Amino acid sequence: MAGQRDYYEILGVTRDASQDDIRKAYLNLARKYHPDKTGGDKEGEKKLKEINEAYDTLKNPEKRSQYDAFGSSGQAAGFGGGGTGGFGSGFSGFGGGDAGGFEAPFDDFFDVLFGRGGGGRGRRRAARPGADLEYRVTIGLKEAAQGCQKKVRFNRRENCPECNGTGAAKGSQPVTCPDCQGMGQVRRSQGFFSIAQTCPRCRGAGTTVSDPCGRCSGSGSVQVEREIKVDLPAGIDSGQRLRVSGEGEPGEQGGPRGDLYILVQVEPHKIFEREGNNLHCEVPISVTQAILGDKIRVPTLTGEADLKIPAGTQPGTQFRLRGLGIPDVHGYHKGDQIVEIQVEIPTKLSKEQRELIEQFQEASSNQSYPLIHRFMEKIRQSFGG
Repeated sequence: MAGQRDYYEILGVTRDASQDDIRKAYLNLARKYHPDKTGGDKEGEKKLKEINEAYDTLKNPEKRSQYDAFGSSGQAAGFGGGGTGGFGSGFSGFGGGDAGGFEAPFDDFFDVLFGRGGGGRGRRRAARPGADLEYRVTIGLKEAAQGCQKKVRFNRRENCPECNGTGAAKGSQPVTCPDCQGMGQVRRSQGFFSIAQTCPRCRGAGTTVSDPCGRCSGSGSVQVEREIKVDLPAGIDSGQRLRVSGEGEPGEQGGPRGDLYILVQVEPHKIFEREGNNLHCEVPISVTQAILGDKIRVPTLTGEADLKIPAGTQPGTQFRLRGLGIPDVHGYHKGDQIVEIQVEIPTKLSKEQRELIEQFQEASSNQSYPLIHRFMEKIRQSFGG
C-alpha cells in the first residue's frame, strides 16, 4: 500500500524539495496516470491513489513536518487530523462511491483536468478557429507560365444578418443553458473521478435559444456566396495549393476564421508537355530537310522561334531552346524548351519521285548510312558470312 512507501520517492522529489517543486511533480504524475490517459487501467488507478496520498501529506507544511519526524507511522497514530485518521480522506466519494480514502485537492485537481486554474464548476469552451475551405481552379499552360489573376466564387458561412449571429428571433435573446448554468460544461462520473465534458445541450456555448431566428433556424449563420480575386504566380503547377488567410468558415466562441485553399489544376496542352520547369514538344520535318538541313520555325508559349536543323539530322534528335520554358514558382530561374525532331517518311510517291529516289539509292554508299553499315558488320561478326 502507498503508506508503506516513501512519499518523496512516490513523487520523485528529494526530501529538501520546495513546495513548488512538490506541486509540479504531483501535477506531472497526475496527468500521466489520469484515467483518460490510462483508459481506466487498474494499475494506473492504484498508482494515482499513491500519488494523491503522498501529495496530500507533503503539500501541507504541518503534515509534511509530522511525516518527516514520524514517517508513515504518524498516519497510523492519527497525526494531522482528518476524518480517517490518516493523511487524506477529504476527497473520498467525489464522483460517487468510495474513492479508496485518498484526497485530490480541488485546486490541483482542476489543474490536472484543464491545465491551470481551478475552482468553479467548469469552463466555457475555448475559442476555436473556423474550418478551412478548398476551391479548385483550372488554368491553361500559358496562364501557369505567365501567372494570372482568377475570380473565385465559393460558399461560406456568415453571421446571420437577421439576428446578428445570436440565433435568436428579433425581440428575444439567448438564455443561460439550464443544464450547465452557462459554464458550457457538465460533469460526469468516471470511477473515482468526476470528469468535465462539453454540455450536449448548448454545445459549449453556455446559452440556448428558446425562440430561434426564422432565417438561420437558430444556428446564427447562413450560407453566403463570396467572390474574391486570387493572383496565381508564374510557374505554378498542377496539385499546388495557395492559402488565402481568413477566407474560411467562421470560428467558434469568437475564434478566427479558417483559411481558403486554392487547389490548382493545369489543363493539358495540345503541343507542349511540361516536365518540371522544362517544356517538351515534338516537331516533324521532311526527309529532305533532315538530309540537307534547314532553318525552321517552331512554336513557343510566347510565339515562334527560329531553329537551325543541321544536315543529316536523325529522328529523335533533341534541340534545347534556353529560357523558353516555365519560370520557377519561387523566381529562381527559368526552364528550357526541348524540341524533339520527328522525320516524316512520305507514304505516297509520284513516278518521278520514285525514279529520283532510286537514282539516289544507286549513288549511295556505306558512308551514306553509317548506322546500317555498322549494324551489318555486327551481324557478319556474330553469324559469319
